Amino acid sequence: MKIVKKILIALLVVFLIAQFFGPEKNTGDLASVQPFLTETNPPDDVVAILKETCFDCHSNHTRYPWYDNITPVNYWLAEHVNDGKKHFNVSVWNDYSIKKKDHKLEELIEMVENKEMPLKSYTYTHGDANLSDSQIESVINWAKNRRVIYGLEPKPE
Repeated sequence: MKIVKKILIALLVVFLIAQFFGPEKNTGDLASVQPFLTETNPPDDVVAILKETCFDCHSNHTRYPWYDNITPVNYWLAEHVNDGKKHFNVSVWNDYSIKKKDHKLEELIEMVENKEMPLKSYTYTHGDANLSDSQIESVINWAKNRRVIYGLEPKPE
C-alpha cells in the first residue's frame, strides 16, 4: 500500500508542476478577420455564426474557456486550434490566391453540409455552436454565392 501512496503523491507533484507550463496561446488580434469579412461580405446572421462557431479555431484569435488553464487540457486545445488554422485560417485570407480561396470555401461548404464542422468536441462545450438546419443553409448559401463571385464556380440554375 505504501508504494501506491508514493506513486500517487509523485503523480500529484508532476501534475502540479505541469500547471506552470503550457502551449503558446492563439491570442492574435480579432481585427485580423476583418479582411476576410470585408472581401466575402457575409450577411449579419452568417457573421454571427462564423464568430460563434469558426473563428476560435480558424483565425489568429481564440476565446479560451476557463479549463484551458489546466494542463494537459491546454495542450489538447492548442492542437485543435493549430490543426484548424492549418486547414483554414481566415486571418491570412489575403495571402490566399483566388483559386485557394475558392477551394477553402468549397471545403467549408462540404464540412458544414456534412455536419463535420463545427467539431462535436467543440459543440459539447459551446452550445451556441450547434448549428440549426436554417443556419447551415445560410452559411452554405453565402459560401456558394461567394464562390460564384470568384468566377470559379458556375452559377446555380
